[in-house]
Amino acid sequence: MSGLAAGLWARRRHPVTDADTATALGSGDVAVLATPRLLAWMEAATTAAIADELTPGRTTVGTRVEVDHLAASPVGAVVWVRADLLAVDGRALTFAVTAEDGSGRRVGEGRVVRAIVDRERFLDRAAQLL
Repeated sequence: MSGLAAGLWARRRHPVTDADTATALGSGDVAVLATPRLLAWMEAATTAAIADELTPGRTTVGTRVEVDHLAASPVGAVVWVRADLLAVDGRALTFAVTAEDGSGRRVGEGRVVRAIVDRERFLDRAAQLL
């Protein structure tokens, strides 16, 4: 974890496909980018931002999300998602996340908090819940 510090970031490009729509994901009945897919892309950007800095055997899990989905993105649009690590507080990592379409219009923004965990111990505890 020694390389984890505010300032790490990642940016990813995502084309909106039929599989990414609210209709396809069951979160609405319109063929535009679904909020759950936007959130998944934002979380993926947070993990990409820190992937090279986690020590072996560690991973992160989402613990809090606050996202505003500001504008619709139709099928065929391209959405750029960026995550910036704002703070490291013990095991808690706080990210600012943004999403813009190809014209630079902001389509989403918010914060994501992830916790650093030991992968094996986390999975073992989850398995005990069965």
